[in-house]
Amino acid sequence: MKTYEIVIKPITGFGTPLKGDTIFGHFCWQIAYDEKLAGKTLDDLLLNYQTKPFAVFSSAYPRFRVGESCYYALKRPDLPANMVFNLPADKKQNVEMRKDLKAKRWMILQKDKKISSFKELKYRTDEKLFEEDIKAYLSDKTGRDIKRAVSKTFIAAFSQSHNKINRLTSTTSAEGFAPFTVDQWIFYPETELAIFVGIDDAFMNIQHAKEGLERIGKCGFGKDASTGLGRFEVLETDEIDLKKMGSDSPDACYTISPCVPERNTFSDMYFTPFTRFGRHGDIFAKSSNPFKNPVIMADEGGIFKPKDADVFNKPYMGSAIIRISKTEPKSVAQGYSLYIPVEVEV
Repeated sequence: MKTYEIVIKPITGFGTPLKGDTIFGHFCWQIAYDEKLAGKTLDDLLLNYQTKPFAVFSSAYPRFRVGESCYYALKRPDLPANMVFNLPADKKQNVEMRKDLKAKRWMILQKDKKISSFKELKYRTDEKLFEEDIKAYLSDKTGRDIKRAVSKTFIAAFSQSHNKINRLTSTTSAEGFAPFTVDQWIFYPETELAIFVGIDDAFMNIQHAKEGLERIGKCGFGKDASTGLGRFEVLETDEIDLKKMGSDSPDACYTISPCVPERNTFSDMYFTPFTRFGRHGDIFAKSSNPFKNPVIMADEGGIFKPKDADVFNKPYMGSAIIRISKTEPKSVAQGYSLYIPVEVEV
């Protein structure tokens, strides 16, 4: 399996977060409607999915340039604070520092640089992403340029109000037509997002993945795509080796998409669990039972220490998720994740 980076640029807001398992589901729908997209039917691609996935998508991460350098903003690893930051020995200072560090949820990684130690990396909040780096780069510019540059936030979340109208009375009412809100995420106009994808050349290639994402970007991704949300452009693709971004002597996997870790494979696991209440899309969204069985997943940014070093011989970890739908028994979900091999300091 080869790994690639696909860079996209959001055009509109999003009603659904760009997580790896959801991107995989959208891509499968593209293949289901056009067998020529990957040269194989979806059934053929999923034939050995439980043991050999044809593609593994990561979640989308901000990608920025500061001068000539390219950076990724990855989710801060789900490790105890003392394993990520250099905390003071004084108890009072330690507690105060932990409070400030909670907001620093982004781990900054320069492209072509290694994660030699989590404690040596820079961490940022949404509002101060790259503030120090941009200030240093613009140190010879005017103060106005610096202020404008560091005031950028790459994403903002808000709730959009909607009304369901009773077409018989032309009003809203409490009988299923009351006002409601929908969460949305909008990106700064210059924001680029990086999606990493692992592809098995025996099934498809990067051009198939690129074309599939281009179609998704035109039609819209996720919730309220029919009203204009979820639009994006595909800017570029490039082969990338995630191993070169990690440690030379790894002892753990840093995941970059939600996953369901294999049983009896890891000695220590640090992750944030969440329940995926899946729902069918497209034609099955209007079926008698559009809901999938809930799945408990480990969110991206998890740290998994394997019992056996053989885990590092393949670029992904996790397992396939099957038997999740009564409406479509053949439905599967991506429980796999690409990862960056890292060394965790105790």
